[in-house]
Amino acid sequence: MNNYRLQIQYDGGKYKGWQRLGDNDNTIQAKIEHILSEMLARKIEIIGASRTDAGVHALAQIANFKVAEKLDPDKVKTYLNKYLSMDICVNGVDEVSENFHSRFNVKNKTYLYKIWNKECSNPFARKYSMYVKEKLDLEKIILATKYFIGEHDFTAFTNAKSKTKSKVRTIESISVNEVDGFIEIRLRGDGFLHNMARRIVGTLIEIGIGRKKVEDISKIFESGKRDQTGDMADACGLYLEKIRY
Repeated sequence: MNNYRLQIQYDGGKYKGWQRLGDNDNTIQAKIEHILSEMLARKIEIIGASRTDAGVHALAQIANFKVAEKLDPDKVKTYLNKYLSMDICVNGVDEVSENFHSRFNVKNKTYLYKIWNKECSNPFARKYSMYVKEKLDLEKIILATKYFIGEHDFTAFTNAKSKTKSKVRTIESISVNEVDGFIEIRLRGDGFLHNMARRIVGTLIEIGIGRKKVEDISKIFESGKRDQTGDMADACGLYLEKIRY
């Protein structure tokens, strides 16, 4: 079998997320599969590296698919971009080893979260960042990030309902920077559970505005209860930024 890797960017604002849904084709995966299936005149399924939530964006999503025949990567890329909506772009297509798996071979992922933290909202960034009017205490937020580093059971920070699958993940780093009026939070880890990045950021925001204390994070981990975390940060501010293999 021939294996092809796709490098994809998308504005997730109007989609139900990455993953194909049985009763709804308004997902990134479904849109790409539909066009590939038309191109090759049969059903094609692709595998994505990260199942981004509804409304979440991607700067560097990776997917792969296998077919028996040999394809011209440039022609595949051209065909996809011709028929995809303008809020989805395939930046690259290349042939990879048959053993390559876009999800199982991931070493770590980086998510970027953007917060507009000014007195007035930013009309031109409202679809691509979360507006927080209260002045955030970045020193407290940076101190709080240290509690997330390392291996933890993130049950309290996910909406995942499965009781059999492990909720243990490793966060390698969290950085916080001010860039052109935005506060950018980057989270790098070996994997992220459903809504995990947004719940972590939501908790950091509540610490930054004084609704929670830094030391509350340890208690949240111990409780394993979602209602102990901060409100989940808005989907529009989250970007899948980088995947490393």
